[in-house]
Amino acid sequence: MFVLIAGGGRTGAQLASQLLNQDYEVRLIEHRRELLVRLHHELPTETIFEGVATDPNVLKQAGLDRANVLVACTADDASNLVICYLGRKLFNVTRTIARVNNPRDAWLFDQDFHVDEKITQADVMAHLIEEEMSMGDMMTLLKLRRGRYSLVEEKVPRGARAIGVALKDLGLPDQCVIAAIIRDGQITLPRGTTPLEEGDEVLAITDDAGAEQLAKLLAPAVYPTRK
Repeated sequence: MFVLIAGGGRTGAQLASQLLNQDYEVRLIEHRRELLVRLHHELPTETIFEGVATDPNVLKQAGLDRANVLVACTADDASNLVICYLGRKLFNVTRTIARVNNPRDAWLFDQDFHVDEKITQADVMAHLIEEEMSMGDMMTLLKLRRGRYSLVEEKVPRGARAIGVALKDLGLPDQCVIAAIIRDGQITLPRGTTPLEEGDEVLAITDDAGAEQLAKLLAPAVYPTRK
């Protein structure tokens, strides 16, 4: 997969480095001289393309016409919108992702500007806090289908309501599927008749509502405080 990143600040450079480590083909566009000096110390030279990312000619020379994903993560919201718009209208890029620097600009990042996904730091932080408060020890490992579903993991604690109950009797919604159970270091593909045991690590694919219900079933027992 080929990912083109517009913007060589810390966000763009770190993203490029991580994608390269995962064997993606990456091209990063940047024009600021002070950033280019740093980028050439952090990334392979062939990854870096010098130019202004809002220029269609620069986008073409950088290879956007064959990219699978375009990430616009400059420090300027107007530039990120223009880059996504050009990426879809002129180069028919499959997927566009844009960074939102000012939350007040977030409403502009929609299909009118051909933005498939927008990333706003304030929204990400709020979502993480909300998940942490509502899901207890449940960990989100992966987001699926544009965030509608997640792969989550949670360990069954002592006293949880789900202990000893067969999966088919947990009453989970159809949108919450137990994909695997790790028990005593061994992974098991569960059946409907499989009961959960204390210490099991449960992997599930679920939407938000299913995750909330699963978290309640796997919550530790609340014991009365000693007076």
